Amino acid sequence: MTKTGWLFDLYPEGEGMRLWFINEDGTSASLWDRYTPSFYVRSDLRTLNSALGHLSVRPAGLVVAPVERFDLMTGKPVRVLEVSVSEPERYAPLVNALGRWNDGALELFSCDIPPAQRYGYDRGIFPLAFCERGTTADGTLRSLQLRDDPWEAAYRIPPLSVLELKVEGELINPRHGHRGHLEATWEGETRILNGDDPILFLESLSGLLKRANPDVILTQWGDAWLFPQLQNLARAHRHPLPWHRDPKADFRQRRARSYSSYGRIVRREASLFLSGRWHLDARNSFILAETGLEGLIELARLSRIPVQQLARTSTGTAISSMELFQACRDGILIPWRKQEPEGFKTAGELLTADKGGLVFLPEPGLHGDVAELDFASLYPTIMARFNISPETLDCPCCPGHRVPEIGRHTCTRRKGLVPRVLEPILEKRARYKALRKDSPTPEAYRLYDRRQNALKWILVVSFGYLGYKNARFGRIEAHEAVTAYSRELLLQAKELAESRGFRLVHAIVDAVWVYRNGMTEAEALELAGSIGRKTGITMALEGIYRWLIFPPSRIHGSLAVANRYAGLFRSGTVKARGLEFRRHDTPPFIARSQEALLGILAKARSPRELHDHLPEALETLEARAAELLEGRVPLAALAITKQISRRPEEYTRACDTAIAAQNLLARGIRLSPGESIQMIITASKDPDPASRVRPLAQAESAPAPVDREKYLELLLRAAGTLLGPLGYDEARLKMILKTGDSLNNS
Repeated sequence: MTKTGWLFDLYPEGEGMRLWFINEDGTSASLWDRYTPSFYVRSDLRTLNSALGHLSVRPAGLVVAPVERFDLMTGKPVRVLEVSVSEPERYAPLVNALGRWNDGALELFSCDIPPAQRYGYDRGIFPLAFCERGTTADGTLRSLQLRDDPWEAAYRIPPLSVLELKVEGELINPRHGHRGHLEATWEGETRILNGDDPILFLESLSGLLKRANPDVILTQWGDAWLFPQLQNLARAHRHPLPWHRDPKADFRQRRARSYSSYGRIVRREASLFLSGRWHLDARNSFILAETGLEGLIELARLSRIPVQQLARTSTGTAISSMELFQACRDGILIPWRKQEPEGFKTAGELLTADKGGLVFLPEPGLHGDVAELDFASLYPTIMARFNISPETLDCPCCPGHRVPEIGRHTCTRRKGLVPRVLEPILEKRARYKALRKDSPTPEAYRLYDRRQNALKWILVVSFGYLGYKNARFGRIEAHEAVTAYSRELLLQAKELAESRGFRLVHAIVDAVWVYRNGMTEAEALELAGSIGRKTGITMALEGIYRWLIFPPSRIHGSLAVANRYAGLFRSGTVKARGLEFRRHDTPPFIARSQEALLGILAKARSPRELHDHLPEALETLEARAAELLEGRVPLAALAITKQISRRPEEYTRACDTAIAAQNLLARGIRLSPGESIQMIITASKDPDPASRVRPLAQAESAPAPVDREKYLELLLRAAGTLLGPLGYDEARLKMILKTGDSLNNS
């Protein structure tokens, strides 16, 4: 039997993989395929057999054979032993046991790729690939032919049915104490499932799951709270819920963990995966939040990571998987648990090499006729164009391309692994941006925008991973070579602009802001083209600002902050970076108030006209202040969201985050480092620290006072960011309210 459809889900089962397909008619099908993953050991056969003999349980069906693979750094062939494991589920335990044997005496390669991911590498398939498949009568996969290409831009995906589940009411983390009925949304209709009678509740939920038979279950805090609670209830009343399409399956799980990333503590909640359908937790997925389902699917297709797993990882994991796939395809040995320290440098060499990106700070205040020119994906483009990869830096085979300033070179004879991975991503993102520009409908625009945004994120992190010592294809010296090129290119852009009569207003790493009185779009485009031709890297015109505000630093008022500004392009589009409404820890009411002020200022067609719209902006601010002081703002709109950086009991200073976390701990709710907490300021100046803030979930259940004066301060601070350059800074706004004068009469 032969059918066509999309590969939807896959996971290990017995001596192979269980595959789920969605057919063109919308039905689903399950097939099994025998699969034997393998890894490599650099050792003699006698030593490997001795190690295997010391294992407490040696998996059956192991096959060991000598093969030849390639070393990444030298490109030369290496003799290794290939170990094939007949049961994919025993693959990881075997690798870990061998890695611990004799204090790590065996050198292992290409061994820590999850079986489902490795299956995609070995079979050449990917999630949501459109395939033609042949099957046997007993449900075994007989043949699989791709009718798809992961690099295709206009691909089709099946229409996915989605069931949404969340706790009724405001989006407050239920693990912190918020309670309500279960809210289920299916085909545009929302039902409230009352949990007062647990048996009736479970029967209703079970019936809904069977009737809807969704492809995707989308939850809010499903991993951390909702699914565990529903499972506990189902077990207590012996009423199993049909979460999976596979009736024999149970939840596949991944433990929660906290870790440090670029100086920030990140929390990954425990993950619960379904079989035959997807569980996506909107509160446990950075990729889903930033790029939507369209971007998540795009990255899954390119990285070959199953969608449920990818949703709960970082964009760095996606680019790493693409590099791993390239290495596997090229027969390159992938080191396990690589740790390559930075090479020795003198103090002078370190000062030269470790400068990072170049920044020219702007003059704070109001500007007009400013063009913003951006290098397209500068860092990854440098890596691709100048062939920067761990194995190509300072190669012994040729003089190579000289890296500016730092005295290194990159190979001209051998194409690096990292550039080979990045080049098609850069090309595809450029195609998506062109398709977005020519989109015939808003829906098409959104689709291409989300896909290109997903690619932007993996291009951004590709640079960070290049300098991460534990990354399989990372090397700090390669990272430094990229920033050296970027500094040189930005200087070339600055000098060329100034030679053409433009004045540099601001520059940061990959973009420049230039001024010329009465500048035309043709002049700006000609400058961008000239810079692109000189540097060899495309520079695009982001737009010309009718007006542009650089707020002063709160610490040093004579200086601006490099990436904090707001302005209006001649196209009518507003652009803002670094302002309060773009921060995750700003209360929604404050963020919406600042956005409202920005919307009013956006009516101005020039810097001079901004003052004409001040009365309306000040009236709006006055109304928002009154709304706050009169207690008409919902608590959820005043919530401040912060991440805790340590266990609640480990805080030694009574900061607001510590107070809120310890408040929950006293009620039996222990947060872990990296978790977010929503809190309300109740009395910011109270001598008793415990009274200063309360967790939102607690404040919702037991009415709490609100420190309106503190929130007014936050409101005026956000308003002053925008209005300060127009003569109404925070101090002046505060004085006006304090004296009771109308803002418009000031």
